[in-house]
Amino acid sequence: MESDSPDFKEQRTRKITHLYYSRKDVQDTIFEFSKNREITPRYFEGFGKRPDSLQYRGDIFELVRKGATSFHCSEELWEDPLKIVTGMNEGQLNEIRIGWDLLIDIDSKYIDYSKISAEIIIEMLRFHGVKNIGVKFSGNKGFHIIIPWKAFPKEINNVQTKNMFPEWPRIITKYIIHATKKRLIEKITEISKPNKYVKDFQAHKEVMPDIILVSPRHLFRMPYSLHEKTALASVVLNPEEISNFQLKDADPLKAKIRDFMPDAKEGEASELLREALDWYKEHKPVSEETKTFDYKPIKLSNLSEANFSPCIQKILQGIEDGRKRAVFALINLFRSIGMDRDELEKRIYEWNKKNKVPLQDGYIKSQISWAYRRKPVMPSNCREFYQGIGVCQPDDFCKLIKNPVNYIIRKSFQESKRIKEKEKR
Repeated sequence: MESDSPDFKEQRTRKITHLYYSRKDVQDTIFEFSKNREITPRYFEGFGKRPDSLQYRGDIFELVRKGATSFHCSEELWEDPLKIVTGMNEGQLNEIRIGWDLLIDIDSKYIDYSKISAEIIIEMLRFHGVKNIGVKFSGNKGFHIIIPWKAFPKEINNVQTKNMFPEWPRIITKYIIHATKKRLIEKITEISKPNKYVKDFQAHKEVMPDIILVSPRHLFRMPYSLHEKTALASVVLNPEEISNFQLKDADPLKAKIRDFMPDAKEGEASELLREALDWYKEHKPVSEETKTFDYKPIKLSNLSEANFSPCIQKILQGIEDGRKRAVFALINLFRSIGMDRDELEKRIYEWNKKNKVPLQDGYIKSQISWAYRRKPVMPSNCREFYQGIGVCQPDDFCKLIKNPVNYIIRKSFQESKRIKEKEKR
């Protein structure tokens, strides 16, 4: 059909862009929401340059004149978005990040499924003490739910919350998926199956929150921005309006302006974050790299750092990127070779002092505490994990092994053998 063609959709959207974005109230709400955020316009199919920001309200219509059809922004809040440089490391980003909002993206082939999911998630958030929640239509067949930065504690166990993006937002999102899955299956089954006792265990996959959206510098459609495929506006709703929402309510020429950002109370999402972190400690999935077998630690009597693999030796010198992944690898390595806890903690804290930007002591303490509540597991296998943090520098011996534990065991065995032969002579 002609109405389904990309050309028709583009013409339909462009037909109203100038009229719609010329509205002062639309410009005001987009501009206000853009503060401290990285933004980029979309020119129907392609995006504009990054990083960018809106300096003046009039910038919005100027970009529309140049062909912009929608506007997208970051979940992360920056002291100055224009300071962002592609390729910045974790420490550099932490220096200029001032916080982050939790953005839950719900989308489905069916708007009714998205409605059910949004209502169940909001109910779950309120149960955890989050009362002030922002909701908007995505512009297509879903909804965006926002919990503002103000609602989160600024520090937990001496770890600054602002520096835990995207780890902590991802954990919260996973916790939400876990906590709402059963109810979601039941509710969707009620509307999709004539026999309510035959549950649709696959239906929830249609509306699970988008984990991909919780990633560094990922952008989402701004409130009251148009959607290229539907020519509808990303309108803001009261949570109580979700069930009765109709697509016609997002007609851009009739859209009523409201604030997407709720007036949250300081720290009202503290319980949600703490519950999510506690849940994750107990349910953290073991990667395929470590889920190999029920590993029993081997006690090495002649432990020498000279026998460590090149990647581990490089980590122990102190690193700039990948410190959180590195501490995970070191804890698992030290436990796997039988190091006692006191010695392990001493070495980890000494190593951390060598890092250009040390991790918070509270973060290290929590990682060690969590590790000792589980059975020892092998550290990640070579090579991709260590390449990812820039420490994979294989020597000839690396060709013989698949894991840093194998490396140190074989090296230590060779060293012991060499010493015994020397003593015989």
